[in-house]
This record gives sequence, C-alpha cells and structure tokens, in this order.
Amino acid sequence: MAYNCVVLIKQVPDTKRITGEAMNEDGTVNRSALPAIFNPEDLNALELALQIKDKFGGRITAITMGLPAAGVILREALFRGADEAILVTDQRCAASDTLATSYILSCAVKKIDYDIVLCGRQAIDGDTAQVGPQLAEKLGIAQITYVEELVELKDKGITARRNIGAGWQKVRAKLPVLLTVTGEANEPRVAAAKKMMRYKNARTAVEVMQKTKLENEGADEADIKKLAEHKSSELEEKGLLIKQWNLDFIEADLQWCGRSGSPTKVHRIQSVVLSTKETKNIEPNEQGLSDMIHELIDDKVIA
Repeated sequence: MAYNCVVLIKQVPDTKRITGEAMNEDGTVNRSALPAIFNPEDLNALELALQIKDKFGGRITAITMGLPAAGVILREALFRGADEAILVTDQRCAASDTLATSYILSCAVKKIDYDIVLCGRQAIDGDTAQVGPQLAEKLGIAQITYVEELVELKDKGITARRNIGAGWQKVRAKLPVLLTVTGEANEPRVAAAKKMMRYKNARTAVEVMQKTKLENEGADEADIKKLAEHKSSELEEKGLLIKQWNLDFIEADLQWCGRSGSPTKVHRIQSVVLSTKETKNIEPNEQGLSDMIHELIDDKVIA
C-alpha cells in the first residue's frame, strides 16, 4: 500500500552564527545578517517521508510558508527526492504566531490528498514545538510527537517510538496522522546529482517575476508581466514551476491570519549573556571522575 506524505518545512536563520553584529539594539535577531538555512529537524522529517516512499511508494509534497526567498529550501527538498513543492506566500501572513501559522498551513494541507503529515519537532528560530500539534488539531487527525523511529506502517495503522525525555514510548495510531520528528530519528540523505540537474531551474512565479524585473530594467510593468507569464508557462510545461499559493487560493479566513490571528504579544526581549566566574580542570581518569562526583554530592548538586 502506497502512502502520500506532506512535509512541512521552514527556512530559518542559522542561529549557530549569531554574533553581536547579528543582534538588534532591542535584543532581537537581525535575520538579514545571518545566512538562511533549511530547518535541521525538518530535514529529518523529509528523510522519514523519503524512507516511507522508498519502502511503500506514494508521493511527497513539501510545503513552506514564507517569503519568496524560501523557494531555495523547496528546491533543496526536490533535490533530495520530494515529488512536488508548494510555497505559501502572502503579505497578509506577516506577524503570524504559531496559532496563525498552524491555521494557514492547515488550510494548505487540506488542499492535498495525504495519509501522513510530517514536520520537524521544532524550528531553531522559535523553539516552541507548537506548530505541529496545533496543525494536527486543526486538521482533526491523530498526532505522534517527538518521533525518533518508525516501528511499523501497515494498512491504515502506524506505530512509532517517541522520545519522552527520561525514556521512550511506543504509540499506535490510525491514519491519517501527523508526526513531529526529532533530530535523532535518522541521518538526512544528501541531494541527488540527477535531481539537482533536473530541478536546478525550478522557480516560483514570484521568483520568475523578480528575475524578469532585474533583466529588463526600464521596461514598463505590463511588458514585464507578460514576459514573466511567458517564462512561467515555459517552466510549467517542463514541470519546473513550483506552485505558489496565497491566502485566497487556500480559502483562509483572514481574521485567523497574520497579526489579527495571533494572540501572542511580545512584552519584552532581553539579551542574556552567560559567563563563568570559576573553572576547574578534571583529570580524565577514574580518580578525577570520582573526585568530581563526590564534590557535586557535597555541594548538593546531585544526590
């Protein structure tokens, strides 16, 4: 039995490269000062979907909500084996918190025939781990979070092992189901050379428009629009036009999108710098470890 998978992916700033130059005066991150990358655990989610496809067949659709620049990670998803990519982009999505984001994504996912929805456990720019569970609730389907292994997938049932911090659980659910995947679940495969050659020129309509404007400076809007539409048609004929959806297409209720649909309000942001006042070297041998443990017990750090 083949299974159709939808994988939710996100383009995020590379938080490992945050320096003083990448911080604004109010303590927020200056995203333009950091390289944008494929959210790490979303790669694990994509890999799990690819493993399901390899074993059982079916199709994989990658979806991201974001700015036109997010087309980069959609191409990367195609390079790794996704069958289709969709960009949900709309200025009215701006300032969406996790509640609004999950609503918008649920409207997009409902447009697709799916058996399993997969996403990373959390994004490194927010670390909330809320969008996946909220999305499952809005889709009205079962969810298994913190998945680190797919144990069994048979007929309309799935069994997965999930991490619970101090141990693990085996959870069974009926399809359709949503899985949030941890970084320990697998080792994401690299892009395939043949697929890179196949999809290197894949673009969204907005990317085509941007490129057309750059190549035809001074041309009027009507001519640029015609040229962009012509190039988009050529890409579509070759199967290289990445789908681009807005809020109208996915039939989203605007009161639940963007700022109006986001109850989360930031009261204050504080930049905290941790520094150590004292260091102590521990000899890398049995005696050194024994002394350290006894000292921690004496200081009541551990019992």
